[in-house]
Amino acid sequence: MLAMTEPAGAGQALPRAFLRVAGASVAQHQLGLVLALDCQRVICVARGMSPELIALQHAAEDAGLQFYVATDARQLSGLVTANDELLVIGDGLFADPAKVVSLFESRVPLVLTLPVESALAAGFERIDLNRAAAGLMRVPGHVAESLHELPADCDVPSALTRIALQSGVPMRDVPSAARVGTGWRLIRSEAEAYAVETEWLNEQLAETGGTSPGRSVARLAVLSLGSSLLHAGNASNALAIAVLAVIVMAGGFGWFGLIWGGFLFAAFASLLVEGVRLLRLAERQAMGQLPPVIPRSDALAWLVDATIGLLSLAAISRVPEESLISWIFPPTILMLLLVLVPNLLTGSIAAWIRDRAVLGVALALAALVGQVQITIEVLSIGLVLAALALPMRGQD
Repeated sequence: MLAMTEPAGAGQALPRAFLRVAGASVAQHQLGLVLALDCQRVICVARGMSPELIALQHAAEDAGLQFYVATDARQLSGLVTANDELLVIGDGLFADPAKVVSLFESRVPLVLTLPVESALAAGFERIDLNRAAAGLMRVPGHVAESLHELPADCDVPSALTRIALQSGVPMRDVPSAARVGTGWRLIRSEAEAYAVETEWLNEQLAETGGTSPGRSVARLAVLSLGSSLLHAGNASNALAIAVLAVIVMAGGFGWFGLIWGGFLFAAFASLLVEGVRLLRLAERQAMGQLPPVIPRSDALAWLVDATIGLLSLAAISRVPEESLISWIFPPTILMLLLVLVPNLLTGSIAAWIRDRAVLGVALALAALVGQVQITIEVLSIGLVLAALALPMRGQD
């Protein structure tokens, strides 16, 4: 059950459930939580249908969930049977699905709680002297039957919490580790949504597995512009189209003999590919989606590699009577080593080798002085030596 009746601030008509964080509403983030907990049906307690609620319904049904809307407590009780298990998610709760799943591994009824001192200031409801409701609980379906005895316009999550505790459902404190950062927040206004969004994006896009110049530049750009792109919708799709356009421009530069310009545009395309990867990571996390077998960013990265390889061939003059295999050998070996060697290493060394922006700039400089082939050969030798000299697990 998702509650979405509380307004987003005094005088606001929009429910807090539809405040947006990283391009997705709080309710859509909650839908990701529902999917992570293997729920079969979604019941939204709302004042009525709205475009935002219809969009949420489509997202839920696309994910294979049954979707219902209850406008009051009595309608909700009619949709829940005694044999059901009811997961209740409070209005505006923003929680990390991974941390929530670990709390419900035992699959027993639980009312999650928070220490009252900090929870009251954050907007959570007190339930006794020392605890506040954490906005999330799993209760037996028969608990909802008691809603028939209450006024239709009662606060459903609050009422269900009281009924569950009176019926003996145990309480459990949310561990402090689960509350770190944006792990457990209540979003009540645009200002809170914006603050959580900034912090959440920093957490989701934290650099792991080593860093490199291109990767750092792309991450900084996404952190600076990502919110605007995500709120505009289809952020990763739009950036993927930009990647294709830049690759075409790189090819155009190569066609007209401006190889150095082609390499620079290929380097720029690689930065955009990293941006696609980061934005798609945020989008999937917001919607609770699993990554595909072949991520879009990987396919685009292959196109960038192919572009760099073709530009390298264009920069290497074919000697008369030289065989085709001899001509294509240097750039082919370099691109294969650039794919193979990072898999043997970890940390910053592997990240630098994977950084096509650095490679593109280096080859652009080489093209300006007419030394692309020798640069490719030196890079290839360096990669082989790195694979031989460094331990298989890699060192920074």
